[in-house]
Amino acid sequence: MKIGTKILILFLTLNLLSCKGSAQENETKKLTTEINSSETVKRTFPKPIGIINDYGKIFTESQRAELSKVLYVYDIETTRQIVVVTIDSINQYQNIQEYATDLGNEWGIGNAEKNNGLTIVVCNPCRQIGIATGCGTELILTDEICKKVIDETIIPEFKNGEFYNGIKKGVTELIAKWK
Repeated sequence: MKIGTKILILFLTLNLLSCKGSAQENETKKLTTEINSSETVKRTFPKPIGIINDYGKIFTESQRAELSKVLYVYDIETTRQIVVVTIDSINQYQNIQEYATDLGNEWGIGNAEKNNGLTIVVCNPCRQIGIATGCGTELILTDEICKKVIDETIIPEFKNGEFYNGIKKGVTELIAKWK
């Protein structure tokens, strides 16, 4: 098959797999959905705009494109979905991990039957990062593994101001461990 045909099939398949539909990667409007959590506090989340949701604007366009390609190919090959979200605030949440979990659930990250999604949320102004896994994912990528990837792979890059390298290396390591 030609490379153009493969890319077309990739994007068509992703559109079919998406529970929430799709939008252009370069769209940056902060649209929100209001939900009521079990705590009855009204919470808002940005609407997903793709597999990379760079609301915090920490990546260049070429970095977003490169990481999107890696994540889309991984999704097509495995049906495992990894979504990266950068934000400026975790709203009314005290904990970015809780925010990442609720966001992943709200957006429907991963395959519903396999519950195999992984959501990485970075809040640069908050200086926090969280990785939330679906129930199927956490059987392999435990909280301990995700914490180790954050502490030993991602954070050292972040401390050098290399946000893209931190996320890319972290994603690469998580993919390698997710067997």
